[in-house]
Amino acid sequence: MKQSEYLRFDATALADLVRRGEVTAREVCEAAVERATRVNGTLNAICHSQFSEAFEQGFPEQAAFAGVPLLLKDLAQEQAGHPCTYGSRGMQKNVASRDSEFVRRAREGGLVIIGRTATPEFGLKGVTESELWGPSRNPWNTQLTPGGSSGGSGAAVAAGIVPMAGANDGGGSIRIPAAYNGLFGLKPSRGRISSGPDVGEAWTGASTDHVVSRTVRDSAAMLDVLSGPAPGDPFVIPLPSVAYAELMQRSPGTLRIGVFTSSPYNTEVAPECVAAVEETARVLESLGHKVEYAAPEFDGMALARCYLGLYFGEVSAMMVKAKSQFGASDSDFELDTRLIGMLGDTMPLSEYVSRRRQWNEFARAQGAFFGSYDLYLSPATGQLPAEIGALETPPHLKFAARMMLKLKAGKLLHRSGQVDQMALESLARTPFTQLANLTGTPAMSVPTYWTAESLPVGVQFGAPHGGEATLLQLAAQLEEANPWFGHYEKLEEAF
Repeated sequence: MKQSEYLRFDATALADLVRRGEVTAREVCEAAVERATRVNGTLNAICHSQFSEAFEQGFPEQAAFAGVPLLLKDLAQEQAGHPCTYGSRGMQKNVASRDSEFVRRAREGGLVIIGRTATPEFGLKGVTESELWGPSRNPWNTQLTPGGSSGGSGAAVAAGIVPMAGANDGGGSIRIPAAYNGLFGLKPSRGRISSGPDVGEAWTGASTDHVVSRTVRDSAAMLDVLSGPAPGDPFVIPLPSVAYAELMQRSPGTLRIGVFTSSPYNTEVAPECVAAVEETARVLESLGHKVEYAAPEFDGMALARCYLGLYFGEVSAMMVKAKSQFGASDSDFELDTRLIGMLGDTMPLSEYVSRRRQWNEFARAQGAFFGSYDLYLSPATGQLPAEIGALETPPHLKFAARMMLKLKAGKLLHRSGQVDQMALESLARTPFTQLANLTGTPAMSVPTYWTAESLPVGVQFGAPHGGEATLLQLAAQLEEANPWFGHYEKLEEAF
């Protein structure tokens, strides 16, 4: 299979070709490996390859994605016998003894795993520039970040290495790379996809697995592959009566959509991100939907604090795991990670619990909003992708961080009010995504807009809990009204 042919097909079409015998799974895999070999030296999207092993993998021949190559994200999507580093030197000895539920179901869906994609350390940033793997680059402009934390996956899919790749989202990590790389990215509802068997609720329920893809139908069919509970899951949510791959082909009817473009943290929003929303709103109106300015009413700064509280606690716990299970030391973690870990260690347990309880306020506010609207529309990100290295901690702040770590000044930092400033600085570029994580509701980034410089700009839609079908139906409408697949030809020419 020629590379030029491979790049013309999404995962659904490739599987159909394999089932009909027009190409073999090996030919498809060879095309993926050829593409990876050609572009990964520039993009640094793949951090662990298993190309030779991929040719020997078996798969169910009648499965939805029979013979289609897949890259896993190097965070949580653990595969037996292979390392999963979470982008951290402290986790390099983490070799899984069994497949995660995501990997098990992906295999049952016929997918052939060819490697893993880079992520920032512990998935903590909206850029993918870990000290372990180095920076991943955006194929639309290699001087820019592909976002994070599923940045390696976003770059790999946009550049055509695979038609879709594993991703997960605890604060926007599916939607941000989708927005920056011109892809479709759906974060499912809490409980839709099992985090098992080693985790009950990832990031206290804020995070969930899925994929980034070039087409809506691939994400819909992958949701069918991945959805449903596993034994021991903390709760079960109902599956739709028919498959998402079928549901997405139906009309969503006339939707009431509330639109907002102001950051919930009162931070600056780039004009291109606003323009993307306004252009999408006009398309929605032409499709017959009812669109008006409206937003859920909640305390944005409180949401930022609650999200950062989760951040602190999870990082601290991950560092403990790396030290106790894999012999890691403090020097195995990046400076920013160590500082966040200290803040987790020194946050009073009562404060952590209080912030976790406050998630309810955001869920109730969103619930009230969905009493009047079916969906919301906002920018997916607040800014266009940053240049590689631009968000690295400046030297004077690194010095201050080292001093605070040396003095064990975590409690002092919590009392000083500087943590609030950290919250705003860390979330300012991507202020729109955390709401869906804390409320457990589904949200998606759709590539509806390109700048004059040919950079993609995603917009975000959110729905009530369990509303994936409506999101997919609307995304399919937008994909038909303003197809984006043709944009990828520019990347094929560039590489």
